[in-house]
Amino acid sequence: MNYSPDPVRAEGPAAVTEGTPDGPTVLVLDPTGLAKHEGLPATWRDKTDRWRIVWCRLPSDGGLTQADDLLSDPPGEAVHVVASAPFADGALRLAEKHARALRSVLLVDPAADQFVPPGDGEIADRHWVDDHRERIDALAQSGVHVRVVAHSTGGADDRIPAPLPLGHPDVVAGVEQAIAELEKTH
Repeated sequence: MNYSPDPVRAEGPAAVTEGTPDGPTVLVLDPTGLAKHEGLPATWRDKTDRWRIVWCRLPSDGGLTQADDLLSDPPGEAVHVVASAPFADGALRLAEKHARALRSVLLVDPAADQFVPPGDGEIADRHWVDDHRERIDALAQSGVHVRVVAHSTGGADDRIPAPLPLGHPDVVAGVEQAIAELEKTH
């Protein structure tokens, strides 16, 4: 399934995997097709000494299949899925299908599957979470934590409208904080 009308974004590998097999697995579901040149975005590279990062490029044929295969036979105990607005609902569906394999679903600007005015990212994301509360609670009952880890603020650091790109430093910081908090509680 192709999530981008831009065939250039579909070029490249379906998934890029880097990092240590000893840490948690961070499965990134990227609807924009970063990591096209078989390397993680620069903001993620210094996490590979602690995490195994599997960057699934959804515009590429097989990106979603790679994610589904990994969750069908997870490489370890802790798998965290990271997704942004264009695939937030899809990430919840994947979590519902593979709840036993997951520790968390970490979302970035989930409400930005529609236009979100600059500065309204956090409010829109709260409404999105409220609208999906039943599914989020059911996943929590299965042991899967669902959190919004980054919002577009509309400020100069965003540089583009929501959703924040998954390579944005605020996204990496939010993922890192959420994983650290979840590791403490588990």
